[in-house]
Amino acid sequence: MGQSVIPQAVLPLEASIAKALGPRSVVLVGMMGSGKSSIGRRLALRLGVSFVDADTEIEQAAGMTIPDIFSVRGESEFRAGEARVILRLLEGGPQVLSTGGGAFMNANTRAAIAAKGVSVWLNAQFEVLMKRIRRRHDRPLLKTEDPAATLRKLMAERYPIYALADLTVESRDVSHDRIVDEIVSALARRLEREQGAPTASGNGDHAP
Repeated sequence: MGQSVIPQAVLPLEASIAKALGPRSVVLVGMMGSGKSSIGRRLALRLGVSFVDADTEIEQAAGMTIPDIFSVRGESEFRAGEARVILRLLEGGPQVLSTGGGAFMNANTRAAIAAKGVSVWLNAQFEVLMKRIRRRHDRPLLKTEDPAATLRKLMAERYPIYALADLTVESRDVSHDRIVDEIVSALARRLEREQGAPTASGNGDHAP
């Protein structure tokens, strides 16, 4: 289930974005450690919609943690379940939906996201990801003898696919609120192009 946001005053630009989205979701994609969950929660608050973490939903559906799913059932079964859960979640918009690092690699999932959402790639550089990932011990794909080499390999495989997302925002070591500002601005510009009219009066672009 989506996590309800705490009621707060939604600014005109954000309100107009939420209205222009209609039933669609804002879908965050990117590598583990790119900040999808933490940034996604803040973005949902700004837009006045629910936040949903696909990984959390997968764990609830399976009745076990993602590392355990990888260990017991294997990656291929995890990916199949992940695709099913995301297809279901996309029916629940409007919302901000955070997806796992490998989810966007599935062509059917990408097509469903394109049909029922606006995808945002949180593009993080290697050094930023390694710094963040070192703090965590729940990344099944990085349980290798050389996690840095594994991460570089995953980035090489995934980044060309992530680049197919509707929008790209750089995830870096600045405040999460600044990243959210940039996502809001990028969403506003895209929705203006879709509608052929401004999503809010005035400039309507909060990002620097």
